[in-house]
Amino acid sequence: MSKVLDELQTMYRTMYLIRRSEEEAARAYSQGKVGGFLHLYIGQEAIAVGAEAAIEKTDYVITTYRDHGVALARGSSPRAVMAELFGKDTGLVRGLGGSMHLFDAEHRMLGGHAIVGGHLPLAAGVAFRARYMKESFVTLCFLGDGATNIGGFHEGLSLAGLWKLPVVFICENNRYSMGTPLSRTTPLADLTVKAAGYGLAADRFEGNDVIVVRDRIKLAVERARSGGGATLVEVLTYRFRGHSMSDPGKYRSAEELEEYKRKADPCALARNQLVASGIAEEQIAALEREVEAQVADSIQFADESAPAARSSIDAFAYASGSSV
Repeated sequence: MSKVLDELQTMYRTMYLIRRSEEEAARAYSQGKVGGFLHLYIGQEAIAVGAEAAIEKTDYVITTYRDHGVALARGSSPRAVMAELFGKDTGLVRGLGGSMHLFDAEHRMLGGHAIVGGHLPLAAGVAFRARYMKESFVTLCFLGDGATNIGGFHEGLSLAGLWKLPVVFICENNRYSMGTPLSRTTPLADLTVKAAGYGLAADRFEGNDVIVVRDRIKLAVERARSGGGATLVEVLTYRFRGHSMSDPGKYRSAEELEEYKRKADPCALARNQLVASGIAEEQIAALEREVEAQVADSIQFADESAPAARSSIDAFAYASGSSV
């Protein structure tokens, strides 16, 4: 098997892991096992996986509350991710963060942030450290299209442009800011036009083909790492579920949704590429069975784990030696 084909198979496996994990998380939510909000990444898998393939393990990633896919792409344990959604002590942050606040220091995944646009200045800060300390790491910062109208967006890009920071801002334009189409939230069809105001490079493309995502993001990463400064990348995508589990998605037609599923499903596209490249159907099916078993194991692990402990709250929320 060629290196390129091997990479595609590896990326498809991670995309399928994200897809099935999210589907089972939705099922668990409907069963009352997941509390709070649950924002699913279904339909956007190629972005997280392609972007991950474009960076090094020593680079940093920071993202929004739609963070499960990014965490799994970075290498976070499916068990620990699912346990966090279940609010269990074995979760990524001991069950205290839940769906919107995944954090994995080991894999340099710095959140999961619920405040829309609030994490962009944080990404600029992480990138500033790299520049100040003359370190070679790059920071990827994922954001939604709705965040491009938020103050933190402009603050983060302004700092990144001023200091030529090694950061790549990846706008996952899934066409609806919660439930409002882009045409009703911004006068610009092309959001990368905003990059010029801060001296950033820009790129814009469809994000359903994981290979395309990897190659285009890699260009921005190489620019950042070589001292060429930050880039605003707009990746056009489409989420197949509502904004969150509480969103029935009535603002779009069933016909529109089915059309995107038919022509723009990133998992189906990657799978079809594998078949077209000569990978046997049974080989792909075996890979999918492995993923199914891994996801089932993560659900069982989360089910059987102990709930978040009060002692964790005390340890992480209060200074050492204080009493409650």
